[in-house]
Amino acid sequence: MRQIRVLVIDDAVVVRRLLAGVLSSDPELQVVGTAANGRIGLAKIPQVNPDVVTLDIEMPEMDGLETLAAIRRVYKTLPVIVFSTLTERGARVTLDALTLGATDYVTKPANVGSVASGVERIRDELIPKIKGLCGHAVGLPEERVLAPARSVRLSPGKPRIVSRRVDIVAIGVSTGGPSALGALLPELPHDFPVPIVIVQHMPPVFTRLLAERLCANAAIQVSEGAAGSVLKPGHAWIAPGGHHMVVARDGAGIHLELHDGPPENSCRPAVDVLFRSVAALYGSRTLGVILTGMGQDGLRGCEHIWERGGQIIVQDEASSVVWGMPGFVARAGLADRVLALDQLGQEITRRVMAGRLTWRPDSAGAATQRK
Repeated sequence: MRQIRVLVIDDAVVVRRLLAGVLSSDPELQVVGTAANGRIGLAKIPQVNPDVVTLDIEMPEMDGLETLAAIRRVYKTLPVIVFSTLTERGARVTLDALTLGATDYVTKPANVGSVASGVERIRDELIPKIKGLCGHAVGLPEERVLAPARSVRLSPGKPRIVSRRVDIVAIGVSTGGPSALGALLPELPHDFPVPIVIVQHMPPVFTRLLAERLCANAAIQVSEGAAGSVLKPGHAWIAPGGHHMVVARDGAGIHLELHDGPPENSCRPAVDVLFRSVAALYGSRTLGVILTGMGQDGLRGCEHIWERGGQIIVQDEASSVVWGMPGFVARAGLADRVLALDQLGQEITRRVMAGRLTWRPDSAGAATQRK
């Protein structure tokens, strides 16, 4: 097994040294080069042959977006992790970068109190992403790339009765998620007959801007989740960064609630938290969808959906940026189907419509709906 080769592109010498020092402290990583701007970085790629590039956004001469576009013209699959700021501008530019083909992003440490805290943040957030994206390519054992799955206990011998009716779609996604959601949601029709709730692992500000961008390109409505929002058909809500999102009943209606409970799977919002609440409220009428993402968030939530007779579909490995989250669900035997990203929109629509409405021409030749 060889080390993962990393190229660091950042105009700040302090940041280059910090990143190089933190990454080099891990015996499985090797910083093979650094560059002060995108133009130098592009020239170094064929020289040092990296497995992954970390890329700053705001740089002189050639900024991160220009650099990323140039990388993607030549190196279609080279993982690029954007190093961005946790600000409104930083979030907008990060989403631009993900649209241009960035593989993932890490927010720069800010207001963490000390250099040691900043180093810890980089170690905890950046190194796992590098290993998750590149570990298989260098032969890193899977248990070192992804946390081992806890055993999922399914009820042996108990017949599983699956409802044909779907009254809610719950989606969990992480690494590669903005692009995946950007491809999936526009495939859903404007009259989609059930609500959609989504957890995308992202910090505050990012989720609101992501919802706005997705809404601009989809036929359905897409919003950042807010406490008290009443669920309605043809509307998707994305859990806001920094808060868990759950569904709750209030009389005859169902609404969203937010809370600041402890992170689960090192995430807040967490897919498991949302999926548990959906399974408890909707039971067998739940359709769970797990898209590309690192780690195993969503595995336990899918177990709850499965045990209550709900349906589960996951994205396949070939179309996923990282087959962590969907892979764990598939390997646990919880997935009813494993499909490529470009097939998921049609499959979700088919399952939502199945058993919901039948159509027959009335006496005037028009279509009449019947439940």
